[in-house]
Amino acid sequence: MDPLSNVLSLLKPQNHLSAGMEAGGDWSVQFPDQQKGIKCGAMVSGECWLSVDGVADAVRLVPGDCFLLPSGRPFRLASDLDLPSVPAADIFYAERRGGVARVNDSMGAGDVSLVSCRFGLASNHADMLLRVLPPIVVIRDGPGQAALRWSVECMMQELREPQPGGFLMLQHLSHMILVQALRLHLTEGAKGGIGWLSALADRQMCLAISAIHDEPGRRWSLQSLAAEAGMSRSAFAERFRQSVGIAPMDYLGRWRMMLACDRLEKSSDPIARIAPALGYESEAAFSTAFKRIIGCSPRQYVRKAGNATQRPAADAQASVPVAA
Repeated sequence: MDPLSNVLSLLKPQNHLSAGMEAGGDWSVQFPDQQKGIKCGAMVSGECWLSVDGVADAVRLVPGDCFLLPSGRPFRLASDLDLPSVPAADIFYAERRGGVARVNDSMGAGDVSLVSCRFGLASNHADMLLRVLPPIVVIRDGPGQAALRWSVECMMQELREPQPGGFLMLQHLSHMILVQALRLHLTEGAKGGIGWLSALADRQMCLAISAIHDEPGRRWSLQSLAAEAGMSRSAFAERFRQSVGIAPMDYLGRWRMMLACDRLEKSSDPIARIAPALGYESEAAFSTAFKRIIGCSPRQYVRKAGNATQRPAADAQASVPVAA
């Protein structure tokens, strides 16, 4: 499995809501804090402004553009940013046509149509993805985006004309849009950035990161990872630190601990089984590394994870879904 698939599988992005929106005339809609997760949207037709709290410059969106908002900050979509805004809840909880909300009753020239998905990240390590993405990621329409356009058009069709099995279709389409948007950001906009995602755009760094993800339990050394990248030990260490932001062996340790946390949460495997599978010679060495990187002992982590999984179930009936 490639590194991006590894990370997304571990972070378990869950689509909480897919929706469409159509707007005409003069309009402005304010969306609330998205909590920890990723907002993903795509323009089907028309143009509008996207403004995110804390980001100085607004972005003009045109047909075919896709945007990701990884920061969870409140944001606004509008035909004119000087207009007073309507809360998103007033639009998305009102009467709608299928899964498409409408802003203004009468639609005129320059109508706007867009789809959006909101993903929660179930893992306790969501920051591994969120912190390496800027507050706004915009992927402009262009050659090589046929798959993304197809997914967006299919989603809007499903929302406008609900069919049997529509819920499952929307789930799969939303995940396709998210992965395609991250791919395009990786190939078009991530070069020159710092973090594991940007490093995947560097062929040699990608080889080393892929090797770590493919065999996390192997007794890796700086020399063996450099060999995977086809570089000298010193050149590899320097380039890895510059592109990823941390040393290669530190990245290896953090990835192992993310896998360890996942196994501790999802299985009843004892540390005696987890430790050697992740390259540690003893339970003591594993526990020491775990506490250094995660900040608590494996046993304490299991207790915390158990408490966290019980809370959402108790609160589920009282919560109200956030508008798309």
